[in-house]
Amino acid sequence: MTIPTGPDRDNRPTWQRAALWIGGFTVFLYGVEFADAILPANLDSAGVEPRTPDGLWGILFAPILHADWAHLTANTVPLLVLGFLVLLSGIGRGLAATAIIWVVAGVGIWLFAGSGQNHIGASSLIFGWLTYLIVRGIFTRRVGQILLGVVVFVVYGGMLWGVLPSDPQISWQGHLFGAVGGVLAAWTLSSDTRTRGTPTTPQPIR
Repeated sequence: MTIPTGPDRDNRPTWQRAALWIGGFTVFLYGVEFADAILPANLDSAGVEPRTPDGLWGILFAPILHADWAHLTANTVPLLVLGFLVLLSGIGRGLAATAIIWVVAGVGIWLFAGSGQNHIGASSLIFGWLTYLIVRGIFTRRVGQILLGVVVFVVYGGMLWGVLPSDPQISWQGHLFGAVGGVLAAWTLSSDTRTRGTPTTPQPIR
């Protein structure tokens, strides 16, 4: 028997907690954009600036910043859908996957993107969640997760073209390294399942 701790200790159904977490995060993003619109300070300048000391702070802040309302609203629906699906298999595991994607995307941008650029936006998380959901079932060998990955790929797979250079105003590097972070998160967080082998009985979520 496992006793949930931390984010998974809440007794409400997982889908309710997942909806509250991703809904709360989305509301927070809108609050940040509202603050950026009314404050004299330019919050967007706190994004990832490759290979600059100040740009390292952007690894923490870039995913919560957006260039304008259109940028944020374009990210909102995939953010809600994919974020909810990632958290649905367990809040703690979903948050761990998000943290891995967040850091890998930011570090990748800082190391490899072009100089003199400022990268912001939650799209790095969206691409990370997308690849996480698509490949997770391959690593865990769980039929339900494989089927979910297929559905997600059919609905959102076309977004993956965004990892290639296109519009210079779009951070394809954020998309690319977010996607890399999603694959890495899926592989890392499935290590316990790979060690046990294919489960024959339901396993407790943790």
